Amino acid sequence: MTKRQKNKVHGWVVFDKPYGMTSTQAVGKIRWLFNAEKAGHGGTLDPLASGLLPIALGEATKTVSNAMDGRKIYRFTAAWGAETTTDDLEGEVSAKSDTRPTKEQIESILLQFTGVIQQRPPAFSAIKVDGERAYDLARAGEAVELAERPVTIEDLRLTDIPDPDHATFEVTCGKGTYIRSLARDMGRALGCLGHVTMLRRIAVGPFTEAHMISLENLEELSHKAPGGNAMNGALQPIETVLDGIPALAIDEMQAQRLRQGQPILLRGANAPIAHEAVLVTCGGKPVGIGAVEQGSLKPKRLFIL
Repeated sequence: MTKRQKNKVHGWVVFDKPYGMTSTQAVGKIRWLFNAEKAGHGGTLDPLASGLLPIALGEATKTVSNAMDGRKIYRFTAAWGAETTTDDLEGEVSAKSDTRPTKEQIESILLQFTGVIQQRPPAFSAIKVDGERAYDLARAGEAVELAERPVTIEDLRLTDIPDPDHATFEVTCGKGTYIRSLARDMGRALGCLGHVTMLRRIAVGPFTEAHMISLENLEELSHKAPGGNAMNGALQPIETVLDGIPALAIDEMQAQRLRQGQPILLRGANAPIAHEAVLVTCGGKPVGIGAVEQGSLKPKRLFIL
């Protein structure tokens, strides 16, 4: 039985990851549906979380770090009255409280968790401790106490109180923020304890809820489009995650030099002198990411399209 020829497919799938699926499973599924040579994701989403998981295909995998560095927006529900070993529904209850906060009490603590704050990641997380994943150590019964670290929370809003035991929030945060830790720490600040019961990511960098596509829709597209060409309509361009860096247009001859690893001397009154990172384009198409040093453009990561 011969292997099917992989497609030369490049770009981002803004995947609406379903509840219960791991990020690794999601990448494998999308790679299979597009029959892509390479795939990777722009920021892990827990199995018990749903929502926006940016998946890079082909040469877009070279821009994964740009997606991971982007800000994220989550919706989450905290359940008051208990902490769990995992800070979500997966773990066992480790402490209980009969206290329930009022709307005014909840709103009074939100500023404590806005700005640059110190946060201790959950014991059940992918952070490495002496070369081992923290969740592997925790599952083996070892006591895992991770160090606090600074994270940035731009905005934290209470959006609903469906009943005295639950409250729903929307949070805009930076890289490395754990929403499970946030719910746990808010519960402690309120004196009622808490853990996450619902978590949904609705934005990562330039990708928003409006861009998301479900597994069902992708599977429907794949059945309509044997060979995968029509599925390209479900892709966002490689350069979408590079909106935050300056663009620099060059001609075809300069592009050839850059692809050969040679620097290009930038001429003209408006030519940049120094930039740590620029999106290099030729004829409106991305060539790669470069750096400008002393008026010379040098290649950093080139796209093979």
